[in-house]
Amino acid sequence: MTEWKKVKLKEVLKQYRITHFVENEREYRQVTISQTGEVSYRCSKNGLSIGRKRQFIIDLKKHPQTLIFIRQGVFKGGIGICPKEVDGCIVTENMPMFDIVNINPNFLIYYLKTSMFKRDLDKLVPLGTAQKAIHERQLLEIDIPLPSKEEQREIVKKLDDFFLNKTKLNVITDLNESYISKLRQAVLQEAVQGKLVKQDPKDDPASELLKKIKFEKDKLIKESKIKRERPLAPISEKEIPYNLPKGWVWVRLQEICNNLSAGGDKPSDFVKERTREKSIPVIANGETNKGIIGYTKEAKIFETSITVSGRGTIGYSCIRDFPYNPIVRLIVLILNRNIDINFLQYALSARLEVGLGTSIPQLTVPMISSKLIPIPPLSEQKRIVEKVDRLMNYCDELEKQVNENQENSEKLMETVLKEAFNNG
Repeated sequence: MTEWKKVKLKEVLKQYRITHFVENEREYRQVTISQTGEVSYRCSKNGLSIGRKRQFIIDLKKHPQTLIFIRQGVFKGGIGICPKEVDGCIVTENMPMFDIVNINPNFLIYYLKTSMFKRDLDKLVPLGTAQKAIHERQLLEIDIPLPSKEEQREIVKKLDDFFLNKTKLNVITDLNESYISKLRQAVLQEAVQGKLVKQDPKDDPASELLKKIKFEKDKLIKESKIKRERPLAPISEKEIPYNLPKGWVWVRLQEICNNLSAGGDKPSDFVKERTREKSIPVIANGETNKGIIGYTKEAKIFETSITVSGRGTIGYSCIRDFPYNPIVRLIVLILNRNIDINFLQYALSARLEVGLGTSIPQLTVPMISSKLIPIPPLSEQKRIVEKVDRLMNYCDELEKQVNENQENSEKLMETVLKEAFNNG
């Protein structure tokens, strides 16, 4: 192996500029660069809507090996080679372009992904105060290793093979995460359909449970601790999504809650007192945990919840056990003590809601109040919760292993890149 040279980037990158002044009546294609260095077509814009009229054209016919970077984004990985799809696109002066010369383009790109290059990049003094940015003349002064052309080809081949295998591993990781997500939902579906644990004929039927709940709510109403609710329509046969086991009943959510109100409302003394115990809300704009709805015990917005608004977040649910803090667009449910709160959370999580509205899907208090919930006997609720908890812990362990494998893969990538250039 020959000794590697050190060269400055300006020896392998030659800047070019093809200036173009935007015409209002024309359509123009624009590009973006991801934090992993992928350059891609972003969108098309009419010239009239483009603010900066002085732009620069990417010409891959004359400059087939074009490297481009973002002055403000290069610190986060915004640097890469232009693919054919962006030929003819326009960029601003904040995205300088260069011909790659006297070096294998893939060798260069691999080096730009190393911690060595990132370390040298971080040493540069950024320009301006508003945004961290560097000028290309600073970038071009960075030293890089340059082995022989043959060694460059060998290194590129080894790294290509490694990244091909890493891509396959990433696909497997994504599939595993998807399987775990589906497993969680399958567990919840089995739970709310009475298929997860055996029924015990000695259990009092849920219909008796509803009588206790009604009796307690009537008592609280007489004591002026809660308000009388508006009556809901009886449950029709058409509404019932599936048949329940013997001893279970369908109820509307309002029937098993002592209080159900929007989080923007000022809580009553009763709510303040009761919510020192566990209760369930509904989040608007809450986060989902990798698309898995409602199994986590961590409150994302300081409350126990189901999601009421925001695309991709409706249905998120979690349990809190700390004092109530009203939050805008949050629906808080104060549950009757004859219902296991953990069971209700799982029941809410098992069947996602679709909100009404055009711009932002949304769940409302009336929609939540009338939601159908399958209720088993109280002792069965507890058995279901115990079983679901065990299975969710198992899913957590699987997910932990998947995440650890992914982290190890990223560490291995760093090591492989470092080893590939260790003669530099």
